[in-house]
Amino acid sequence: MLTRPVYHRILVGLITLSLTVVPRLKGQEKQTVTTPQGVELEPTAEGLRLVHAKESFSTLSLEGSDLKPREPLSTDHESNSDFLRELVRLQCRPSDPIDMYVIRPPKIKNPPVVLYLYGFPSELDRFRDNNYAARLVSNGAAAVGFVSNRTGYRAEHHPFKEWFVRVLPESLATTVHDVQLILNYLATRGDLDMSRVGIFGQGSGGAIAILAAAADPRIKALDLLDPWGDWPDWLAKSQLLLKDDTNYCLKPDFLKSVEPLEPVRYLPKLDSRAIRIQFQEDQVGYVKAAAAKLEAAAPASSKIVHYPTGPALYAVLSGGRLFEWIATALKSEPETKQAAAAAK
Repeated sequence: MLTRPVYHRILVGLITLSLTVVPRLKGQEKQTVTTPQGVELEPTAEGLRLVHAKESFSTLSLEGSDLKPREPLSTDHESNSDFLRELVRLQCRPSDPIDMYVIRPPKIKNPPVVLYLYGFPSELDRFRDNNYAARLVSNGAAAVGFVSNRTGYRAEHHPFKEWFVRVLPESLATTVHDVQLILNYLATRGDLDMSRVGIFGQGSGGAIAILAAAADPRIKALDLLDPWGDWPDWLAKSQLLLKDDTNYCLKPDFLKSVEPLEPVRYLPKLDSRAIRIQFQEDQVGYVKAAAAKLEAAAPASSKIVHYPTGPALYAVLSGGRLFEWIATALKSEPETKQAAAAAK
């Protein structure tokens, strides 16, 4: 949600743009204005409004959209003995820039890559933490961290009430498209092994990871922590929703709109991928009935783990051990043999 200072800055910026741009709109040519944050605005008779791209919120693939990525911007480079990190802005929609941290292990050429997508309402802050960045790449895989649509800074230019779950089809579908656009960009870099791609998804990020893997065969491994899914049960029982939101989301039209984006529907089709699903049963977003349906839908080869509490998971997987499983799943056969020999 917006803080008062952020909201104030946005409001002042919009007023300023209105005063300086709208008087020039009396001619025939249509004009747009892009703010320093990458938000594109177009004038109307009522003032300025966000510019939107053509995009389906019921389709997993990019087919039918008119998303046209601009030249990526790379900045905030940092290099040390533990990691190489840069901030990349990928602008694919007029009003929704995607900022991502690309973090690589310093001594490995063309490492496998894992996308990290934490759930609503996460921010990018964790990827700026040096200790966290070092843990992410300590197992030899590069890490790409970003946030989903309607999350963190990507929610700042939308009305308060239109939060992630209230516009769930848009939140899910656009971020599934983001994953494909990000992979397209990563493939152009030449410093990552795009034949070994995984995704770590937590909460809503877990739901998106399942849908993205169904849409893009480049994703070979999924590590899911408390994934959302089974929308009728989850929306009815999740403690994340207030009563008004629950009533709104349980309307037949809303449930129908999110039906094409049901993780339980796509999870059984991912039997060729390496999958781990972990549930923390004391988490706010945990819904027992939904977790049971996700577990039942998972391919037989999936690794399923339940923890009664968050501290129970932390005791087993703290200190970077949380990221070992997916890095191991993406290792090539020679690397796996080498690691096994070293462990003897």
